[in-house]
Amino acid sequence: MCLAIPMRVTKVAGNPEDFTTAQIAMVDADGIGKEIRLDVVDRWPEIGDYVIIHAGFAIHTLEEKEAKANIELIRKMAESMPDELLR
Repeated sequence: MCLAIPMRVTKVAGNPEDFTTAQIAMVDADGIGKEIRLDVVDRWPEIGDYVIIHAGFAIHTLEEKEAKANIELIRKMAESMPDELLR
């Protein structure tokens, strides 16, 4: 199963107008960092913005309040899962 999760942008590199540049960002969720691609995101993010990540690509930006609500729902879902499904 694939799950798209919100993560906070900590670094942005590249030029949104030039697809020949490396359009990447570093993102973080609960101390877990990841480098992601920005090729298909709906809006070029700024540091501190939240983006939805799926398969290594940012696909959508969202407001902090909405991101935090989604993160909390994912935490509650994880807490209710049997341990063997979380490994």
